[in-house]
Amino acid sequence: MGVRKRNSAEKIKEAKKTLYGAKLRNIPSSPRKMRYVADMVRGMEVFKALGVLKFSNKEAAAKVEKLLRSAIANWEQKNERKAENGELYINTIFVDPAPMLKRLRTAPQGRGYRIRKRSNHVTLFIGTKDNNAKKEA
Repeated sequence: MGVRKRNSAEKIKEAKKTLYGAKLRNIPSSPRKMRYVADMVRGMEVFKALGVLKFSNKEAAAKVEKLLRSAIANWEQKNERKAENGELYINTIFVDPAPMLKRLRTAPQGRGYRIRKRSNHVTLFIGTKDNNAKKEA
């Protein structure tokens, strides 16, 4: 590995040390439905977001709640202390499409209709309020 590439890799590694988040991969629901739930909690304080997700009627909300709890646990593990109320906020949350399962449904006159079973990946990063202010400035 060259010097320039090593330096770049070390910078990326240092930047990742201050990121706290979690990923949920290959969720068997469409990205469109998951984005609706992600938009509900984007930018919220984490404990308020947990309350919103807990009482949401969406099936995807339960999966995002699980992901948020995991991200909080990751933050607590790296900082070696419990998260306090009003301290952590959802920095970034985004939904990407995952590989699609393609199936055929029988149709009249010897034809077949295509069924696309969609899935998605959700990535969530949390941070403190002062970190958010530094990034915006």
